[in-house]
This record gives sequence, structure tokens and C-alpha cells, in this order.
Amino acid sequence: MPDIRRRTVLTWLGAAAGCASVGGIATAVVAETTIGGGTLRTVSDGHLVLPESFVIGDLPADEARAILEAAGIEPGAARAPCNLTLWTSGDRRVLFDAGSGAGFMPTAGEITAGLDALGLAPGDITDLVFTHGHPDHLWGALDDFDEPLFANARHVMAETEAAYWSDPATVDALGEARQSFAVGAARRIETLGDRLERVAEDAEVMPGLRLVPLPGHTPGHVGARITDGDASALVVGDAIGNGHLALARPDWPSPADHDPERGIETRTTLLAELADSGETFVGFHLPDGGLGTVSRDGEAYRFSPL
Repeated sequence: MPDIRRRTVLTWLGAAAGCASVGGIATAVVAETTIGGGTLRTVSDGHLVLPESFVIGDLPADEARAILEAAGIEPGAARAPCNLTLWTSGDRRVLFDAGSGAGFMPTAGEITAGLDALGLAPGDITDLVFTHGHPDHLWGALDDFDEPLFANARHVMAETEAAYWSDPATVDALGEARQSFAVGAARRIETLGDRLERVAEDAEVMPGLRLVPLPGHTPGHVGARITDGDASALVVGDAIGNGHLALARPDWPSPADHDPERGIETRTTLLAELADSGETFVGFHLPDGGLGTVSRDGEAYRFSPL
């Protein structure tokens, strides 16, 4: 478990799209803790705006809507925060996922501004580890000129995930609404070329950082466990996809998962393990920076941000 926990609020001038704004000054809430001798932060990439039909899908509408209302989500579009994880240890600055970039949603793609608020630039990132290839996790790897944004970083993705998005058959296998996901992912993986290191789903990326297979959301979706001495934290990506339905009814299929049944298996097992261990974890779309712990709440779970 982390030995120090704190939350800081960073501000920068010039309102970034997707961040709350007060008096013309945007604020990016960054959750922060220590893991051994390193620092773990989440940096906002903005947020996604999702139609309620995408969030609920074919779930029992009345029960699902009641859960969303209890979570303070009004009918219509749902706002999903995008929390990129930054682990700093020694001379390594490891970023998990690259955000959306400029081509996905106007409310997202703010990682450069988020890093700037921390006094960092994309060139300061030494390692970029992808949990999976969805647009809000991969598309920000390239800049507006299709050059690697994180020019000095080692890029790492699970081989299963890279192969899935690189396969021409994936475009036809996905529904029409997601075909652009496949085209965009394939183009970025091809552009990164040899810069993208393809590794096993349980690979040790570096001392103190090992991938953890968490399939279902996508075929090769992975998390990453950071360990320093007796302290650890788990980056879970989209294995726990939100702070409402995924916690209240983890046994329900998620419309966002490519393999809903496998996603249920991964999610229910993961939540039980996190509740039992009390381990700190980071969820990409969880509220309040996404960094916290989970506990049981009857048959459901409760997320407690740090």
C-alpha cells in the first residue's frame, strides 16, 4: 500500500477543452500518491461524451437508469473522465496510454496541457505503455503531423493487442460504429513501426513494472502492476470501465467490451481481488482522478478515491 496519499489541484491559463473552468482558468485535478520511492499521478486528458444508449446498451433500462441517477448522471449523454497514469521513479517517467489526440473528440486530447501543468513535455516521457488500442488510449501517440508525439519514449503494447488491431479482418468483424477504431488503430501501429515493442501480456516491462492480462474489453487488453518494495498499485485501464454500472452490477455485460462475457469474468474477478487486498489501483474512466481503492457494498462495490 502507498505510504503517503494526497490530492493536488493544478491550474493553468487558457481553458483546455473538457476541463472545468472558473473565471477563464481551467483546472486539472491530478490524483497523486507514492509507491515506494516513486510517485504515481493521474493526468487528465479531458473527457468523452457518450450517448446514454452506448452506456446502457441492452441492459435493463429502468434498473440501469436508476443506478446512473444515483451516481448523479442525468438522462442523455454521459461524461467519461480520461485519466492517464504517470509513474515517476528515478530517471524513468512512464506514461500509461497516450490519450485521444486531436482526432477523436473535441472534449479530449488534452494530455500535453496536463503534462505542461506538471512542468513536463511529451519529450520527457521515457516509456509509453498501452493498455489497449481504443482511440482514447492510442490515438494520442501521434501528433498533428503523424509523427510520434512522445518522441523519446520506448513504446510498449501487448502482442495480442497489436496483432488484433493490425489484422485487416478486424475492420469487418466490428460493427459499423467501431470500424473507424480499427482503421485508426491500424494506421497508428503501422506508423509507429519498429518503435512499437510488442511483448507478452504478462511481460516484465522493466524492474518494478509487469503487465497483467485483463482481457475482454479488447482481446489483448492488459493492466500493469507497479511494485516498489512492499508497495504496489495496479493500472487497470478499462477493465473497470466506469464508476457506476461496472461497480453496482459487475455481472452485467458492458456495451463497450468486445467480448462481454469475458469482460464480466475479468471485471468480477478483478474487483473481488482488489477489495480483498485493498491494493491501490487506477481506472482510466473512474471519477476523481481514478486513483483509489475499492470495497464491497453488499453485492456491489464502492470506489474510494485517494
